[in-house]
Amino acid sequence: MILPIVAYGDPVLKKVAKDIPADYPKLDELLQNMYETMYNAFGVGLAAPQIGLDIRLFIVDTTPFAEDESLSEAEQAALTGFKKTFINPKITEETGEEWVFNEGCLSIPDVREDVFRKPTITITYYDETFKEHTETYSGLIARVIQHEYDHIEGVLFTDKLSSLKKRLIKGKLTNISKGKINVDYRMRFPSQKKKR
Repeated sequence: MILPIVAYGDPVLKKVAKDIPADYPKLDELLQNMYETMYNAFGVGLAAPQIGLDIRLFIVDTTPFAEDESLSEAEQAALTGFKKTFINPKITEETGEEWVFNEGCLSIPDVREDVFRKPTITITYYDETFKEHTETYSGLIARVIQHEYDHIEGVLFTDKLSSLKKRLIKGKLTNISKGKINVDYRMRFPSQKKKR
């Protein structure tokens, strides 16, 4: 089932999410719905807060990035089919010299900005069967994971921008929070919640 994606301005996007137990109700169904929602919106990652749940869970599938012809064959191969579920993740290390990449977010449509992040991360997490993993990633895969991880920490990519950039996009962000935007996927705006 395709779920509505929570728009900028909803308080759930600013909350630090909570760990979930292995017997979290209907986890398989939730994951299936999240993947369906992400693919429907042409995203490469989706975190639980983006569908209104303040739990430490996100999914990634970097396959669409593999179509970027400016990447090396090795980078394209690494991105192709990289599909993972991260439950109760903890980034334990971020290393290297920060690099810039133009990021966007399904909760903040039509806003793209350059964000600096460290290139290599080590993360400990549970997969969908609650098996624990500790893995190290670099490049675009690391960046997608960092972006989604920020969501469960209550951080948006716009929080990482300079105060000047924030001022320049303030009007756009206000319009998104009010639902004054056209998107081709389901969204839930903060203004809609109050009317119920």
